[in-house]
Amino acid sequence: MTTSTDPQSDDRTVLLRGGEVHSPADPFATAMVVERGHVAWVGAEGAADAFAAGADEIVDLDGALVTPAFTDSHVHTTATGLALTGLDLGGAASLAEAGALVRRYAEEHPGDRVLLGHGWDASRWPEGRAPAREELDALTGGRPLYLTRVDVHSAAVTTAMLDLVPGVRSLDGYRDGEPLTADAHHAVREAAHAAVSPRQRTDAQRAALRHAASRGIGTVHECGGPHISGEDDFTGLLRLAGEEPGPRVVGYWADLDVDRARRLGAVGAAGDLFADGSLGSHTACLHEPYADAPHTGRAMLAPAEIAAHVVACTEAGLQAGFHAIGDAALSAVTDGFREAADKLGLARVRAARHRVEHAELLTPEAVAAFAEFGLTASVQPAFDAAWGGEDGMYAARLGAERARLLNPYAALLRAGVPLAFGSDSPVTPLDPWGTVRAAAFHRTPEHRISVRAAFTAHTRGGWRAVGRDDAGVLVPGAPADYAVWETGALVVQAPDDRVARWSTDPRSGTPGLPDLTPGADLPVCLRTVVAGRTVFPGPNG
Repeated sequence: MTTSTDPQSDDRTVLLRGGEVHSPADPFATAMVVERGHVAWVGAEGAADAFAAGADEIVDLDGALVTPAFTDSHVHTTATGLALTGLDLGGAASLAEAGALVRRYAEEHPGDRVLLGHGWDASRWPEGRAPAREELDALTGGRPLYLTRVDVHSAAVTTAMLDLVPGVRSLDGYRDGEPLTADAHHAVREAAHAAVSPRQRTDAQRAALRHAASRGIGTVHECGGPHISGEDDFTGLLRLAGEEPGPRVVGYWADLDVDRARRLGAVGAAGDLFADGSLGSHTACLHEPYADAPHTGRAMLAPAEIAAHVVACTEAGLQAGFHAIGDAALSAVTDGFREAADKLGLARVRAARHRVEHAELLTPEAVAAFAEFGLTASVQPAFDAAWGGEDGMYAARLGAERARLLNPYAALLRAGVPLAFGSDSPVTPLDPWGTVRAAAFHRTPEHRISVRAAFTAHTRGGWRAVGRDDAGVLVPGAPADYAVWETGALVVQAPDDRVARWSTDPRSGTPGLPDLTPGADLPVCLRTVVAGRTVFPGPNG
C-alpha cells in the first residue's frame, strides 16, 4: 500500500506486560514488545523478563486487553467532524425536537454564513415526515440551512439555501416541498461546503480523527469525491494526517477521472462512486418497485461505464470501487466487472482487489460474482442494527420478505468474499465494538457471523482491502498499530453453539474477545497506538 499518510514510527522499544494480547502468534500471550514502530515479539509473561532491561518504556497492562487497532473502511472525515462539533440531529426523537435543536443552533451561531446540520431520520419520528422548508425558514430566521438526512443522500434546506444555487429548481432531484436528492442535492451540498472556511474544515477533520483514535481506530479510509467533499478537503485531510499524530488516513476519490484520483494522492478511484443512492431516500436502484413508493429508485452508472472504469483503474494500478446498495445497482456493477474481466482477463481483475461499498441487497448470483472477481465487500453492520428488523426502515421500504435479504454477511464469508467493516460515519457512529456486535447479532439470524470473524473484518480486513496482508494483526514484523482496552472476561462467541463450545476449550487455542452480547458493556479504550506512537493516551490523558 502506498499512502501519503504513513506516520513516522516511534524508535523506542516498549514492553507491554501483565495483560491479554490478542495474537495468532500465541493465543495465550500476556506480553508484547514493540521496536521501531513494529511488533517485535509476542509471548508469555515469564519470557518478558528477558526484554525488560532493553526497554525504553515498560507498560503494566494491569489485566487489560491489547488488540490490533481497528480500521474503519468507510469514513467521511470532515462531515464526521462537523457533526461532532455542530448541529447533530441523530438523537432527535421527533420532528418537534429536531426543530427545537435547529432553532437553538441558529441562535447560538449568528455569524455562520451557512448553517450545517446532519442526522435527521423521519422514519423514526412519530410525525413520519421530513421538516418542511417553510418550517426551517421560520426556525432559522430565513438564513441558509443545509440539513442532511442520516444517509446523506438527501437534504432538507431553507429557501435562502436554495437561493444560493441558481437554477437548482430545474435540476433532477428537486421536488417542491420534498427533501432534495440527486443532482439538486449535489449542487446544494457543493454550495454549503464552499461556505466552510479552511480553518473550520481543518478543525472538523482534527476533531474527527481525535474521536476515531479515542475509539481504538488506527486507520480510516476516507471516501471523498467531487460530489462529496471537494479536492481541497481531500488533499487537506491527507496533509493533516501526515503532519500530526493520529490515525492513518487512506484516501479514496470517487471519480471516473482516474488521472485526477492519482494526482490527488488517492489509492483508488473508488469509494462513493455512485451506482445508485440509498434505501432511506428511495434512491437505491431496485429490480422491483419499493413497497412504499411507486418506482425502483435511480440508476447512476450503466454496466458499460462501470466496465470502462474498472479497465482504466486496473491498467493504471489503482483500485476501482463503487457505491451500490440496491439489487439492480449491484447487478450493474457485477455485469460491468464481468465485461472488464472479459477484456483484461479474470486474473488481472482479481489481483487488483477492487471493492464495492455497502453491497446490501445481494442476490446469491451477486455473491457468487463478488467471489469470482475477488471483490472486497466494504460493509457497515450498524446499518442493520439501525434500520433492520421487521419494524425497521428497511422493512418499510422493501417489505419484510425482501428486507430479510439485506446484508448477508454469513453468505459472503461462505463464498470466500473478503469483508472490510466500516461505519460510513457520520451516517452511523465511529463505534467499532458496536459494529462487531451488530454483525455477530444481526437482526436476521442466518446472516450472523462469529465475533471472531467480525473482529477480523474490522481489523485485518481493512488492511487487506488496501492490498496489505502483513498488518491488522499482532505478530512479529507487523506495524505496531494497537489499542488497549478495559473489558470484562474474554469469551468466544459464534452463531453455532457447537462451534462456541469447541472454541472455548483450551485445546483449541482460540483467543477470546470481549463479551458482546446485546446489553453487555462494550470495552473502553485506554490507549491507541499507530506505528508505535501513542495517538490516544486514554480517557484521562
